[in-house]
Amino acid sequence: MSRCRIPLVLASLSERRRRILQEAGYAFEVFDPGAAEEDVTAAGGPEAQARARARAKAARAVAALGPARPTLVVAADTLVAVGPEVLGKPLDRADARRILTRLSGARQQVITGLCLWPAPGGPPPVLEAVSSWVTMRRMSEAEVAAYVASGEADGKAGAYAIQETGDRFVERLEGSLLNVVGFPLERFEELLPGLLARWGV
Repeated sequence: MSRCRIPLVLASLSERRRRILQEAGYAFEVFDPGAAEEDVTAAGGPEAQARARARAKAARAVAALGPARPTLVVAADTLVAVGPEVLGKPLDRADARRILTRLSGARQQVITGLCLWPAPGGPPPVLEAVSSWVTMRRMSEAEVAAYVASGEADGKAGAYAIQETGDRFVERLEGSLLNVVGFPLERFEELLPGLLARWGV
């Protein structure tokens, strides 16, 4: 039995996000939001961008659901920032090498935009940006090249996977590990009871 008393829809094809929710005991359907986040332009810093991208994914799922039974749509989008510079998913492996070289020896902010959208007719969507901080050790050119060639950097925000072998480059983690993986489960579970209470379901 799911830990949420109403149906959940995860607006993401991320295997990492699915695994986090499944292992926490939630049952849910998966909706493919396509590249909804790619068309988003948001004023403000990386946090505002992460929130806007998560909202865009959720909005696409809500529009597809239509006037169905009460459903909670959950979406997330993860960005990596060094200061004001946002580093998303690498465009290709050359871009992955560029991103990892930028992160080498640097303290980065990993931001996941989180959107909880009750539909239809629920209270307003809840939008948050959850941050963790990761400090990477210095990486040699050979290490970067080998890691990129392994394929593990493909499709990952910041071009590495801390939950796989990318953790060997991490010197320090401040905040939620699950947030760095791609879904801040702790914050989701803090927000969920209040949202359901306001919804009256």
